[in-house]
Amino acid sequence: MKPLFDLHTHTIASGHAYSTLKENIEEAAATGLKALGTSEHAERMPGTAHKMYFMNFKVIPKEINGLFIYNGIEANIYGEKGEIDVASSFIDKLDYIIASMHMPCIDNLGQAGNTKAILGAIENPEVTIIGHPDDSRFPLNMDEIAAAAAEHHTALEVNNSSMHPLNYRENARENILEMLDFCKKYKTNIIIGSDSHICYEIGKFDRALNVLVEADFPEELVINCDMNRLPLVLRR
Repeated sequence: MKPLFDLHTHTIASGHAYSTLKENIEEAAATGLKALGTSEHAERMPGTAHKMYFMNFKVIPKEINGLFIYNGIEANIYGEKGEIDVASSFIDKLDYIIASMHMPCIDNLGQAGNTKAILGAIENPEVTIIGHPDDSRFPLNMDEIAAAAAEHHTALEVNNSSMHPLNYRENARENILEMLDFCKKYKTNIIIGSDSHICYEIGKFDRALNVLVEADFPEELVINCDMNRLPLVLRR
């Protein structure tokens, strides 16, 4: 199982990451990726890029030295109905939208409330990926989420960074394994993301791949393993 692209990455524009877009592109090419997506945090994340950043993607080449470049965003889910902080003024500039729950942007709503919020984001036709639904600080009903994601053709992320020993997300590995069981049940597509905040993490999927092996997860449901499946997580 070899992932061919990484869509969950951050640069210094997110405010708490440490590499430039050029550094990320060079690292992606060096690791053998075929495509790279950049997904800076949306406006409710403290310190992130101004909305004008997302309106100027026209200056970024679509291909650099054989590497395809896609421009997305990591939106913050901020309400129980799954509302996301992506302004209508630039939504058409985005190739894809990852929707995630982050502590600075939403409180734990309890399992029922958190699940309702994720379901609302899944049902949003603009959202293509649910980011790191693996944190016990936001307990979820994985059965409902995997079923809804399959129905709405929304990918659920297996986040490599979540399983880093120093990551602040709680019980990520256990929660991912539970999620993968339900994804097998409903044939829900998943996508692996590095969630890199420094260039050296670009295309690094070791922990994610290990958990997929442990779960005996079918490769045909892993979007990253086939470039022909990339359009499944693109808005256009």
